[in-house]
Amino acid sequence: MKKEITLSAPTVEEAVKAACEQLGAKEEDVTYEVLTQPKKGFFGIGAVPAKVRVEYNVKPSTAALDFAEKLLSDMEIEADVKTSVNENGEYVIDINGEDAGVLIGHHGETLDALQYLCNLAANKKENEDDDREYTRVVVDISGYRAKREETLRTLARRMAEKALKYRRSVSLEPMPSSERRVIHSEVQKIEGVSTNSVGSENNRRVVIYPDKKSQNE
Repeated sequence: MKKEITLSAPTVEEAVKAACEQLGAKEEDVTYEVLTQPKKGFFGIGAVPAKVRVEYNVKPSTAALDFAEKLLSDMEIEADVKTSVNENGEYVIDINGEDAGVLIGHHGETLDALQYLCNLAANKKENEDDDREYTRVVVDISGYRAKREETLRTLARRMAEKALKYRRSVSLEPMPSSERRVIHSEVQKIEGVSTNSVGSENNRRVVIYPDKKSQNE
């Protein structure tokens, strides 16, 4: 994402510095064009300030972070925001605070929506020729995702045991694709059962069923 600003100041250096402060950027991360060279004039009379146009190509990760922080500010949520890069090379925004829980929602639905918007902010293209690589952003709140994943894995094991015990399919509640992947992954570790996803869009769910061999035993 590109930000641009035009400013005037007594010198080019001062104009660039002021522009960087407004853009929230470091001077080494911007490019600028001098539109008007400064003139001192005679005893201050006829002086002309420098005028520059400064461009700042915002990094995808910075755009995502700016969006998240602005949202927190607009919602008047006090929280500590930390960033990192995980083992998959994904940019992680970790939000911690007593009031931040409101952004999780039912089974993380609100959190997933926030993550979706942060990814949109990070990967907004300037034009059709913008072919930069996609940046994957993960948003977490107070370690919710790890806790939710463990809950899902426990659920998968329990439902798989039920499918084996009663020799019949077990259907889980609708889940987003990220949570369905966790269920599929965990059930793959259990002999005698398999999984499949059924339904469409928001009603898509995982079905755990005993393999034919297990049904015949």
